Amino acid sequence: MNTNPLVGRDVVSISDLSKAEIRAILDQAADFERRLQAGERLTLLDGRILATVFYEPSTRTRLSFESAMHRLGGAVISVAEAKSSSSAAKGETIYDSGRMLESYADVLVQRHPAVGSARALADAAGVPVINAGDGTGEHPTQALLDLYTIEREKGALDGLTVAMIGDLKNGRTVHSLSKALAHWKTKLILCAPKALSMPPQLVAQLRSDGVAAIETENMGAALAQADVAYITRIQQERFETIEEYVAYRGVYVITAEALSKAKPGVTIMHPLPRVDEIATDVDPLPNAAYFRQARYGVFVRMALLAMVLGAI
Repeated sequence: MNTNPLVGRDVVSISDLSKAEIRAILDQAADFERRLQAGERLTLLDGRILATVFYEPSTRTRLSFESAMHRLGGAVISVAEAKSSSSAAKGETIYDSGRMLESYADVLVQRHPAVGSARALADAAGVPVINAGDGTGEHPTQALLDLYTIEREKGALDGLTVAMIGDLKNGRTVHSLSKALAHWKTKLILCAPKALSMPPQLVAQLRSDGVAAIETENMGAALAQADVAYITRIQQERFETIEEYVAYRGVYVITAEALSKAKPGVTIMHPLPRVDEIATDVDPLPNAAYFRQARYGVFVRMALLAMVLGAI
C-alpha cells in the first residue's frame, strides 16, 4: 500500500498541506539531496512529462522545476512567455488551457499574474497542478524550500524568531511562508512600511492560529531579535505608477554594517531576484544563505514532483 499522501494531488496553496505532509516533503528533499551528492543517477520519473506554463517572468522557479524533473529522469515541455507566446494571446481561457495541457503532460506548473488562477487551472485539468505563483496570492513551493533552508541553516524550525522585511503586502512568498511557519513554534516580526504591510486578514489568521506576530517599521529592531531575516524586494510590477514604486524603493537595505548590529548569526534569506535591498558586501558572510536557498529549491521540487506523481 502506497503511504505517500500526495499522489495525484494539486498544490495550489501552502494551506493545502498538513504539517505531516510538509514534513514528508522536507524529509524526501533531504533524501534526494543526499543521493545526488553521492553521485546517484535517479530515474524515478522516466517516461513522465512536466509542463511549465509561465505567464510572468521567472528564472529560479521555472528552471529549478525543470532541473528537478530532469534530475529525476523525466522530460519537460515549456511555455516561458505564455501571455504572449501561447494561445492565451488569442483569448484562450485558463479552463481550456487546462483541458488541453492534461493531454500533453503528467503534471503542470503554472505562474500567472491573477490571484486564483492556479485554482482555476487545477479545477480544469485532470493531472496534478502546482502553483508557481498567482499574482500577489501564494507561492507554496517557495514556502517549502524556505522551510527546508531554515531547517538546514538553523538545525530546526521550532523556537525561532523570523523577521520578514520589505514588501509584505504584495509578496506572495511571505504570505505562503508565514502560513507554513504557523505549524511550528515560531515568532514573526513583520517589518514593512504601513502602506506595504502584511494584509490585515492574514495577520489576524496567523494570530488566531497562535502565532506571535509583531508588526513594526523599524528594521534595526527587527534584526536585533531575529534568528532568520527574510528579505523581500519592493515589487515594481505590483505598483500602478513608477512614482509609487520609487517612493518605497530602498526603504530597507541590508548591509554588512547593519548586520554588525543584528543578532549574532542571523541567517539572511531572500527569494530573489534582489534589486538593491541586500548590498553585495553581505554576500561573503557565512550567514548569507540566499544562494544556497536557491539551490535547495531543486531538491524540494524534486520531492514534490516525485510525490504528486506517485513515484515514491
